[in-house]
Amino acid sequence: MLLYSITDRTQLQGSVVHFVESAAGAGVDWIQIREKDLPDTELYELMRECVARTSAMPARLLLNGRPDIALAAGAHGVHLPSDSPSPASVRRVAPPGFLIGVSCHHLAEVQRAEAEGADFTVFGPVFDTPSKRRFGPPVGVGELARACDAVRIPVLALGGVTIENAAACVDAGAAGLAGIGIFQASESLESSVRELRALGETGSVAE
Repeated sequence: MLLYSITDRTQLQGSVVHFVESAAGAGVDWIQIREKDLPDTELYELMRECVARTSAMPARLLLNGRPDIALAAGAHGVHLPSDSPSPASVRRVAPPGFLIGVSCHHLAEVQRAEAEGADFTVFGPVFDTPSKRRFGPPVGVGELARACDAVRIPVLALGGVTIENAAACVDAGAAGLAGIGIFQASESLESSVRELRALGETGSVAE
């Protein structure tokens, strides 16, 4: 099962770089740098430093919404908001193995992302969360299951995902779990990663 951490420095006590190092060290698979308000130069420097600090770790780092900066900074991939250029247009200029993910809020968007060459989609909000209310009410676990069944690429659950409700997402067929708070707000990131990993084997959070 894929664990996909998304950064938000406004919710961090330390730096983004420190958190990314910690998340990579704890075993998070993919980490998205999502500091959309930073000027281009600062975003590039942040991405480059995060890549450098985790180069010896298996985690893969993606940048939100800016394939140009992601490629220049040596990121492993890019995460495209639903209103971004198509994955196919990014694929034409990206090196082999460059990850391309797409945010999706409806089943049709998941199907389109697959057809246009995305490697994975992040689907939600599955549960209620203030940061995603502009996208409408939560899609729910049932719609997540339909999205997972409709495509072959991995579908990651996003939006209000917690240790307590993560099992429902896995049972619905999600290939992974994505979020900000589930990782950034954890008192012990290593323990949270172990608990979430257990879901892939048991379908329920380990006691």
